[in-house]
Amino acid sequence: MNLYQSLGYLVLGSRLRRMSETFLAEINRIYQNEGIEFDASWFPVFYLLSKNDSLSIKELSEQTEVSHPAASQLITNLKNRKLVETTVCADDGRRQLVQFTDKGRELLKQILPVWDAISASMNELEATDIKIAEILPAISALENSFRAYNLSGKVGEKLNPIPNEKL
Repeated sequence: MNLYQSLGYLVLGSRLRRMSETFLAEINRIYQNEGIEFDASWFPVFYLLSKNDSLSIKELSEQTEVSHPAASQLITNLKNRKLVETTVCADDGRRQLVQFTDKGRELLKQILPVWDAISASMNELEATDIKIAEILPAISALENSFRAYNLSGKVGEKLNPIPNEKL
């Protein structure tokens, strides 16, 4: 058993980050091997825009569950690469709508088969071990429970218990 496995929940965040970094590096290697200039961090925006003609930065932020500034920064990065463009919403001049440029649509055509191949390959991996098949439902359950649990509050209560009042 390695250090990370032996420390249980104390290093859960570190293990998840390590796993995420390893997985994303492997995904980026796939794009690189295919000669496609795409970064895995762009996936949520590309996926959402592939399903919608345009979305506001606020909608992208909400659907990807990242802060508005983080979504805005990603959109700026994609705009600088000429993959997306923004237009002012006709109904609300304060809202910017994000949509693919022609270059972005061409890139999407290149990456769609990669997404299919990644899904198929991960399904094959999942079929090799029943525990792997449990990972996505387990992550969803942990995310949902963690949102409602208030870990910092629970730990604070354990560190600073309120003494029982004497009646």
